[in-house]
This record gives sequence, C-alpha cells and structure tokens, in this order.
Amino acid sequence: MICYEPIGTIYSPFTTPEGMPIQPAGAKDVQGRVEVRPAYEEGLHDLEGFSHIFLVYHFHKVDGFDLTVTPFLDNKPHGLFSTRAPRRPNPVGLSVVRLLSRKENILYIEGVDVLDGTPLLDVKPYAPEFDAPGSVRTGWMEKAKRNVEEQRADNRFK
Repeated sequence: MICYEPIGTIYSPFTTPEGMPIQPAGAKDVQGRVEVRPAYEEGLHDLEGFSHIFLVYHFHKVDGFDLTVTPFLDNKPHGLFSTRAPRRPNPVGLSVVRLLSRKENILYIEGVDVLDGTPLLDVKPYAPEFDAPGSVRTGWMEKAKRNVEEQRADNRFK
C-alpha cells in the first residue's frame, strides 16, 4: 500500500466537474491559488523564479475506472493510458500552470483546470529543457488537439 499525505489544496472557480476546461490550454485566463500547508512553506523558496509549475494532485471526486474510455476529445474508445481521463487506477492528476506570484505559503496561479478544493500532492518547477522533448508523436490526439481549448468536461467520468 502506498499512501500520500496532501501538502496543500488547490482552489479554483470550478465547483463541479461539468463545464470545466479539460486541460490548462482551455483555461488560459482562469486564475486560482494553491495553499501549501505552512509546514511545507520553506520548500517553496526560490519557486517564484519560475514562470510555470507542475501541480501533482489527487482526483478526489472520481471513483473507479475503466480500462477503455471515450475521452472528451474523441467519440471513439481508447485505452485508458492513452488518454487523460480522470478516472484511473491511481487517480493522480498533473497540470502545468503559470505561477503569477507567491506570498508566503500561497501560490497564485493562472491556467488552472482543476476542481476547487483538490488535494495537492506535489509542486515541481517546469523547465522546457527537461520537460519539452523536441520531436513528439501524439497518437490519436493529433486530430483532436485543435479542439482542446474549447472542449469542456461533461459527466462521463463521474
């Protein structure tokens, strides 16, 4: 058994999954905040030098999973691990957001596509030299990526 203790909470304007952006690309101007528990504040030192950060979080409002899903960006079924569907064997999410500022243990962010009150597991700096490989293939998403900014969540992954 692997157990994680949240290090904070992510706050956003999204109180229900339906209607939320499905990726940060669809939430460009959406602002939120991350409240890191005071015991971890020291670990935020120097983070404000980064324009973007990864938020690693727990999908706390989903239950169960299916190994084949029809994702938001397509009307055909795909293997779960070739999608970003939130219902997973280990319900862990990952988002890259813009870090606007930091005040003590609070991070002010933009591009948040996360449900309000989401438990935060970790924060990591985004570094394109490490995180953005030069030549990539995006499989079935190649055709669907044009719609990611407009696509909103529905109730298919409750």
